[in-house]
Amino acid sequence: MAQAAVDIEEISGLRARIEKFLQERLTVKLEKLKEGEDTKRQALIEQYQLAAWVEDAARRVKKLQLVTHALKYGHPDAHGTSLYAMAADPGADALVGTHSLREAACPPDVVGNAAYLDVYQFLKLEQGGRTLLERAYHNDPALKAALSASDEQAEHWMAAFAGITQARGQPASHKLAKQLYWPLPDGGYHLLAPLYPTSLVQAVYTRIREDRFSQASREARDARWNNKPHPHGYCEYPNLAIQNFGGSNPQNISQLNSERHGESYLLASLPPSWRAQAKPPLGVATVFAGWLRRRRRLRELTGALRDFLVKSAYNNRTIRQTRAALAERISDELLQVAAELHELEPGWSAAPACRLDAAEQYWLDPYRELDDAEFALGRAQGKWPDEIAKRFGNWLNYQLTRGGRLPMGDDEYHEWRGLLEKELQMIRQEVAADA
Repeated sequence: MAQAAVDIEEISGLRARIEKFLQERLTVKLEKLKEGEDTKRQALIEQYQLAAWVEDAARRVKKLQLVTHALKYGHPDAHGTSLYAMAADPGADALVGTHSLREAACPPDVVGNAAYLDVYQFLKLEQGGRTLLERAYHNDPALKAALSASDEQAEHWMAAFAGITQARGQPASHKLAKQLYWPLPDGGYHLLAPLYPTSLVQAVYTRIREDRFSQASREARDARWNNKPHPHGYCEYPNLAIQNFGGSNPQNISQLNSERHGESYLLASLPPSWRAQAKPPLGVATVFAGWLRRRRRLRELTGALRDFLVKSAYNNRTIRQTRAALAERISDELLQVAAELHELEPGWSAAPACRLDAAEQYWLDPYRELDDAEFALGRAQGKWPDEIAKRFGNWLNYQLTRGGRLPMGDDEYHEWRGLLEKELQMIRQEVAADA
């Protein structure tokens, strides 16, 4: 008996929710009528009776489709297949896509005849934490009883509503849709039809709107502006662009496009603006001494290589590969140091405070040659790239043997220099390329 009472209460709640929705829409339409239009008034009242309206909605829902990827964003007059697609190949978690949202958090979109979007608003109604669409899809007995006393009639309506998730007809593209010809090895091709990921775009749009305009974000910005503490920070999106779809009638593209007012955000996809943080190595005779030790990343990498060599009693393939990879990362970091110094104002090496010899000046201040003919001539004729590579090898050997943890006799030294030869050659090539 308790279960039956709960069912009756749920049915009553569903019916009341549906009737409230219909009454609200009817009231808006009746308010637009003029005095004396009694015939139209009566026709509207009859049209918005539950059975009559639901019957009409079940017919009109066939003109709508629930999607995650829509076609019309490419062209508003394109008539082809849009899809509801959440699945992804294994391993796709490394890529950001609609599957990253997971189905429970994916906001579905609706495409089709915009005049029938009131049907989708009806299906979005919630009662007891579930939408009418969810209930129709799972053939919910409470919704069935709320819609009609006839099980057959109610099942027909619910089946029609549940069909909103299915594409109509065979998959098809359109002459106004975007299409890509993808060549195959046998001389044929695949015809690809890119679809707009409207559900993913909606999730991004919602997140950015929240970060930019929510009350919490505004309070955090005000606190920073007034130099006051605040329990949390806020997000900024530099160089944000807005792309518009649908012109003055965004609803013709899709329901979510209408909710976004036709706007979609485009994040900046630009190379970073390089800002030199390095300071010139003034007052030192060479960078291959204590000056490079100031670079934390170099200290970490040389320390990691030294620890690895101390612990590696064997000499198998895996150990050799790891050893070579660490050496490569150290040489990459050295080249990064040089690149940062290249961004400084050219000619810094000509300052009286610079004690570097010619080879390191040629390497670290290359653009000085633009205004210094003598410097340019020496740089063009010298063999300084070989000297830089040699100094790098000696410096790295010293970093590994300092402290006595990694004793290196003649045999070990030559083996290590052989391992370094590849990195030394790369250093020569990279440095010579700047010559």
